[in-house]
Amino acid sequence: MSEKYWYLKNCSLFERLDDQQLQQIEAHSRSKDFPANTPVYLPAEKADHVFLLAKGLVKVSHLTVDAKESILAFVESGELFGELALFDGQSRDELVKTMEPSTVVMIPAARLHQLMAESADVALAITKLVGLRRQRIERRLKNLLFLSNRDRLVHLLLELAEQYGVPTDDGVRLRIKLSHQELANLIGSTRETVTVVLGQLRAQGCVAGGRRNIVITQPERLAQSVDRQPPLAPRLNPRRAPVLWAG
Repeated sequence: MSEKYWYLKNCSLFERLDDQQLQQIEAHSRSKDFPANTPVYLPAEKADHVFLLAKGLVKVSHLTVDAKESILAFVESGELFGELALFDGQSRDELVKTMEPSTVVMIPAARLHQLMAESADVALAITKLVGLRRQRIERRLKNLLFLSNRDRLVHLLLELAEQYGVPTDDGVRLRIKLSHQELANLIGSTRETVTVVLGQLRAQGCVAGGRRNIVITQPERLAQSVDRQPPLAPRLNPRRAPVLWAG
């Protein structure tokens, strides 16, 4: 069996497909390796493929008219992205760029669309994941409009803990490595402001860690400070279900 087959088989979205269905997807797909800091696709490119990240880490961003970056999401191995190709087939709106060396499987949108028609499980899974993505976007937009820089950063840290957290003796460590600038791009703030707020949270004993390595030492206290439920332990699991990102 080829590597593409195993990448597809190990994606939980396709785990209920039989070998023949997987082989049909594999036959129409192709894989490509990308170095770190390399675009997978650019805004305005034709949206005719859906992507499965087989290895690595990528970020989905929106570029403003003055070329500033607003990070929408991160994608880890086993996750799909670029799924809007299933619905309109027009051009891309986002920039997707690797954060580390990555391998991507490119699946023709037409083939995946046919699979959705054949498999109710796949169609339902995609529908649920798109709904979850929309919910997260709406929540982040609400935070951006109505919350202070400190509260936006706290909400972000708690969200990242649910998606990328690993329980440790010291608290919850984020598996994803983010710079202060990347955190700022996620909450619509500046690097300087994020540095100041993180310093305040460290002084309060709520977070710890060094450069690109964040540990949330008191998640319950942080959640209480913004009137939010603390991250649920079952979601702090590296083998979570894949998330579909728009693009």
